[in-house]
Amino acid sequence: MSALQIVAVVVCLGVTAVAVALLVKTVNHFLATFRLGQPEDRGDDKGVRTRTLLREFLGHTRMSRLPVVAIAHWFTMVSFGVLFFTLLNAFGQLFQPEFVLPLIGHFFPYEWITDFFAFAGFLSILVLMAIRQRNHPRSAAGEDGRRSRFFGSTWWQAYYVELTILGVTLCIGLLRALEWTLARKTGTGMDTALHFPLTGWIGNFFTGLSVGAIENLIVVIAAVKILISFAWMITIALQPTMGVAWHRFLAFFNIFFKRHADGRTSLGELQPIRVGGEVLDFENVDELDEDASLGVGKVEDFTWKGLLDFTTCTECGRCQSQCPAWNTDKPLSPKLLVMTLRDHAHAKSPWLLASEEVRAAGIEAAEGFSDATKGAVATEQLVGETGYDIRHPLTAYNPHGPDAVIDEDVLWSCTTCGACVEQCPVDIEHVDAIVDMRRYKNLIESAFPAELNGLFKNLEKNSNPWGLAPRLRMDWAKDLPFEVKQVGQDVESLDEVDYLFWVGCAGAYEDRAKKTTRAVAELLDTAGVSFAVLGDGEACTGDSARRAGNEFLFQMLAQQNVETLNEVGATKIVVTCAHCFNTIKNEYPQLGGQYEVLHHTQLLNRLVREKRLTPVARPGDAVATGAASTGAKVTYHDPCYLGRHNQVYAPPRELLQILPGVEYAEMERSKEKSFCCGAGGARMWMEEKLGTRINTNRTEEALATGAERIAVGCPFCKVMLSDGLNAAIQDGKATDAVEVVDVAQMLLAAVRRGDGGGEPDDAETPEPQPDPEPAPVA
Repeated sequence: MSALQIVAVVVCLGVTAVAVALLVKTVNHFLATFRLGQPEDRGDDKGVRTRTLLREFLGHTRMSRLPVVAIAHWFTMVSFGVLFFTLLNAFGQLFQPEFVLPLIGHFFPYEWITDFFAFAGFLSILVLMAIRQRNHPRSAAGEDGRRSRFFGSTWWQAYYVELTILGVTLCIGLLRALEWTLARKTGTGMDTALHFPLTGWIGNFFTGLSVGAIENLIVVIAAVKILISFAWMITIALQPTMGVAWHRFLAFFNIFFKRHADGRTSLGELQPIRVGGEVLDFENVDELDEDASLGVGKVEDFTWKGLLDFTTCTECGRCQSQCPAWNTDKPLSPKLLVMTLRDHAHAKSPWLLASEEVRAAGIEAAEGFSDATKGAVATEQLVGETGYDIRHPLTAYNPHGPDAVIDEDVLWSCTTCGACVEQCPVDIEHVDAIVDMRRYKNLIESAFPAELNGLFKNLEKNSNPWGLAPRLRMDWAKDLPFEVKQVGQDVESLDEVDYLFWVGCAGAYEDRAKKTTRAVAELLDTAGVSFAVLGDGEACTGDSARRAGNEFLFQMLAQQNVETLNEVGATKIVVTCAHCFNTIKNEYPQLGGQYEVLHHTQLLNRLVREKRLTPVARPGDAVATGAASTGAKVTYHDPCYLGRHNQVYAPPRELLQILPGVEYAEMERSKEKSFCCGAGGARMWMEEKLGTRINTNRTEEALATGAERIAVGCPFCKVMLSDGLNAAIQDGKATDAVEVVDVAQMLLAAVRRGDGGGEPDDAETPEPQPDPEPAPVA
């Protein structure tokens, strides 16, 4: 061995040993930190989970929202695994420049794969680097470029990872080229396109060198490749919060342990409160230990999966780019929230893992802890007042304290729309984390926005958010030309009717929502569908209470409703409120309420396909009074709890697209990327004091389509967009001709005819649409 080889071997093996030792230490740190979290069982259906992991990993299904990024990332990701063998080969080349791996070294399919992925990895990382620069905050809109999805990300870490991949792929290409040149110089016969299909031509640039010079170059570049690789390993070992690097390992586990084994997005139902890993039994809540935590008040109150979530974050900012709060200049960024919880957890964990003797002395007297750890331990609250500057939202996040880790404005800005969870490529469950922190603020500290006091009191006293008397729940049905049957008065058992019509609080009390209720009732009557309602037997489903963190109140309302529904024998329920739909369908099963729940657009779409409802009247011929309303051009707003949370996208659109003479226009942000109306997460009952209004943002997008009607499928959305429309009219951005209506109102107008008669002889009956695929249960 030459002196060059000896130096290269000693340096590379020494760096490798240090890197491996540090990596093992950091992996042990991860395992110990995750064990600090609360227990949670995510190990069911391992076969299904494995298939989900392979599908998401190989198919990049969660990355596909940004196709160019998905393709470039796929090649970069696969290159990382495939080209690992070139690292092993490089070690051999330190000792013997012509070294190749046994068995596969000259196996031409392996060489083709190596050449292809070396080039693909090189080009892909250049694409990803260009995309990052194109989306840099310096050229983005908003204060300090906050509209960039990379705003707030850790830039040096991203640059380091990108340059590492770039350097490694360059070294592989050069090594392959030099191997071709050496083969040609030594006459081995391997210098052919069969063995060097993409890199052989580069070797022509080195043919003027001697064999000794080529061998020395191979040793040097092999050493550089090894040092780049293990310097990266040392760096990430010293930076356990470097999610942009660690996600390539942790994402496998985070995807495998996601909430639903079959791969469904972790939306729909909220998870119940757990104490010690067991679901809290509210009937025996008095038996809890005094120090039991309801919700999350300290970072160690999160489950181990929550801590894994935070550590896996790649800082890609997809969640941030879709968040309605962030896009209306509020301090909440799902990305910054997760990053802060991650940094706080890993800063605090050394103290939590210390011996009882050390902790008994207090953090001030402790030695050997970093300033970050001391700051994290001394921080008074996980969520509280930070004194942040609204113009500089990063100041609302303080992983190392001193006053609070996250400002309370961050927590209460969330609408629980689920855009963050739906967008996340590594299946982080942001909404669950936010609601768990709200639960602690609500149930333990009684610290929540003042407006929620009225909501909670109304729900406790009258079982509806408006605080109106239960006897008024049937006012919506006055003057209808048919009888609306009530369970217990007109029908004894729901076996006598096809459906229980769950009217909901908004549908019973809110004037705009009453029109939807009447429209659905009229359409069901026209179609010959028998239904009954509970009348004053209904109570609020508890959606807003639960998402505001008041789990006790939710449990009270939900148990009352489940008992009622089970007593009357409810099996099939149709609802007009997306929040009621989600709660009864997905959350009542947690309390023993198993029902077939349909959103009214699903049922009405089925009735149209079965020709039990026939839309024939064009906008100019239709009766557009009372509950019915139509227009020549319509756009549709996806309610978050119907769309993202429950994957119901097709039925409302099919109904609108089949209406005679009505042009349908899609908004840019639609379906999975639909922008929230601003009412979810109990935000319906709170003032919007920070930034701009979410409903105004969405309304302006709807108006930009030129639609005369903004169709919705949820009373909350109807209220919020109607308010947004009124504001636009006052500002001169819209006219009185535009109206926010429910899909059912437009269908009712099309089913009716101006002369009150039946179908004209020349009327064309729309062809029934093929039965859509049933929406997956969320």
